[in-house]
Amino acid sequence: MDQKQKVAFLGAGSMAEAMISGMVNAKKLPAENIIVTNRSNDARLQELENRYGIKAVKRSELKTDDIDVFILAMKPKGAEEALNELKPQINKDQLVLSVLAGISSSYMEELLHDEQQVIRVMPNTSSMIQQSATAISPGQYAAMDAVLTAKELLSAIGKVYVIDEPQMDIFTGIAGSGPAYFYFLMEHIEKAAKEEGLDPELAREIGAQTIYGAARMMMERDETPTELRENVTSPNGTTAAGLDALAKHGGGGEAMMQAVKGASKRSKEMSAQLQKVASTN
Repeated sequence: MDQKQKVAFLGAGSMAEAMISGMVNAKKLPAENIIVTNRSNDARLQELENRYGIKAVKRSELKTDDIDVFILAMKPKGAEEALNELKPQINKDQLVLSVLAGISSSYMEELLHDEQQVIRVMPNTSSMIQQSATAISPGQYAAMDAVLTAKELLSAIGKVYVIDEPQMDIFTGIAGSGPAYFYFLMEHIEKAAKEEGLDPELAREIGAQTIYGAARMMMERDETPTELRENVTSPNGTTAAGLDALAKHGGGGEAMMQAVKGASKRSKEMSAQLQKVASTN
């Protein structure tokens, strides 16, 4: 990747920080070539600058002419205002990446220049340790060079998957929101361990290692998740008892499916709401 490229984050929340942390640790760009800005929280900007050695500036002081890639990382409800403000400050050849859930590329293209290069991005918070599952979906005007730039940049924070935009909502449900499902699982593993007299911190380490090991098994072996589960489940054994308990208490599998579908549905709803607002303006 061109070490002279400059990347500007518009927004300084938790996702922006996770991505910044991953990029800085991967050393694909000099820290001083990563710029972060927000509208009003100067203390937050200073915190990120001190923590990562990047450059933090007020939104009104951001010089956009020499920025190669803009990453939109504000709250989705602020997208329209941010895009309207950004349009006169950039040209159509500058690349715009958006990590805003539910914001379609067509919505962004409508508010920016004709033929603006736009790519939707959905990372997750594992970006902070360079283990994100990140999807990118190019807009209709994004050139192949732009897609390759985005893929190389985002590979600094984990694995990158190029998908069609209609698949972005379900990807959001799986990977964008997915870490929270596993953290929620770990909360209850710790709770059960405490009730049975096991130290919660030890239970956390054991549970995390178990999840990590299971993930590695799925990534490194040819068996399907169903086959791997069946390999662990002996008739009338402890695993079978655990799975039976899941089924008797609402079914963990069905709950997980509904969690993924619920997040995906909300992503679609957010997109539809914003498109409606855009069409009335």
